Amino acid sequence: MRASLFASLAGQVAISAALPEPAAQHSPRAAGATAYASNSAGNYKLTSIAAPVQGAGSPGSESTWNLSIDDTSSGYKQKITGFGAAVTDATVASFNELSASTLSQLLNELMTGAGASFSLMRHTIGASDLSADPAYTYDDNGGNADTGMTGFNLGDRGTAMAQMLAQMKGLNSNLKIFGSPWSAPAWMKLNNAIDGNTNNNNLNDGYLTNNGAQYSSSFAEYFVKYIQAYESHGATIDAITIQNEPLNSQAGYPTMYMFSYEQGDLIQNYVGPALKNAGLSTEVWAYDHNTDVPDFPEQVLGIASDYVSAVAWHCYASNLDWTVLTNFKNQFPNVEQYMTECWTPSTGAWNQASSFTIGPLQNWASGVAAWTLGTTAQDGPHLSEGGCATCTGLVTINNGQYTFQTAYYMMAQYSKFIPVGATVLSGTGSYTYSGSGGIQSVASLNPDGTRTVVIENTFGNDIYIHLTTQSGQEWSGNVPTESVTTWVLPAV
Repeated sequence: MRASLFASLAGQVAISAALPEPAAQHSPRAAGATAYASNSAGNYKLTSIAAPVQGAGSPGSESTWNLSIDDTSSGYKQKITGFGAAVTDATVASFNELSASTLSQLLNELMTGAGASFSLMRHTIGASDLSADPAYTYDDNGGNADTGMTGFNLGDRGTAMAQMLAQMKGLNSNLKIFGSPWSAPAWMKLNNAIDGNTNNNNLNDGYLTNNGAQYSSSFAEYFVKYIQAYESHGATIDAITIQNEPLNSQAGYPTMYMFSYEQGDLIQNYVGPALKNAGLSTEVWAYDHNTDVPDFPEQVLGIASDYVSAVAWHCYASNLDWTVLTNFKNQFPNVEQYMTECWTPSTGAWNQASSFTIGPLQNWASGVAAWTLGTTAQDGPHLSEGGCATCTGLVTINNGQYTFQTAYYMMAQYSKFIPVGATVLSGTGSYTYSGSGGIQSVASLNPDGTRTVVIENTFGNDIYIHLTTQSGQEWSGNVPTESVTTWVLPAV
């Protein structure tokens, strides 16, 4: 880092192990300004704290950090679709262990203003690693070809999932649901296996053979049948990705390798037309994998731009860099982007869920979905071989009760206060020192004219934030140690 930059940043904040309690704030509070925080210690959980004051405020001996947002039209960025998580078989099975009244209470907290106001839910089409044995799809048919789809059936697990999503939709009409399959039915694949075999773990569509597009049309029809079946239960599917993690081929749980040009061809010539011919308005999102191979969605869009409306990204690249999304936005300005999977293990950093939310938001993502929404206290159910045994849900179900994990509160600091239709704003001042913490922020202009500013403080001390807006205002206030704090500022 350049010396001049370090000097400038060091002037903004001095890191100390312990600082005095926040000094009294003597500046007048603007009517309607509020603040809420969730922290690593767990004593703040969407807790109302002292609201910011208008003006420079009185930081006392606290270190001051300067942020700015452009809340005029010149600072407008992407529109927000929502935040949420993946509804897996583990989620449905664990939630259905609750009594009807307790489940109703939980869903109300997840989906409405009583809690997180989640409005974006991913769901698994058939089995994933977070499914109980055995792995399955919606048309297994004993492994025998079923091009007529006469054996198509959601089964008990698919039906329960559709019904759960319908309940969520009933609580939040803004809910957007998108589905992702971990594997096509075994009979559509070259290895005739859902899981347990990585040899020829590919769709039998002629891409690796000279036998033509054997099951490309069946693959497309599978999506049509699934969408129609879910809709019959009241769960409208707003979007799909046609393969979860297409570059991941593992034996332990359902996967299916898919090449970029293959995905483009399948979407452009089969899946897209099949959805259109069936009168379905379901969107198709490309990729659904890590940020380190942006060439994959670029190549898909080069073939299937007629049908692809968005690109989905995961967080698991070893060299994770969310600015890949900004680079992609510059190349494809009309394509939406989403962060569709990042896990929340119980051993993760306190701010892990905040980090995989704020990074994408700063780089043009319209929504974020964690992996996964709910699990049992044993992080399951999951497949006995290869299933994720350390994937903790945002909600843990145990002995008929539910507990919100730290990751839930960290995501709710965004979802509860940045509503559907909000516009992300340009901002400056976010910076994290290597190994010693920092401040990251993102802001939005909301449909009602209020402005939301979410501030992640990873320092081991409170920080006094001084915020300036392009519209000509100053706001100042305390942000607690190791917290995600959300300010809601009144309309200009």
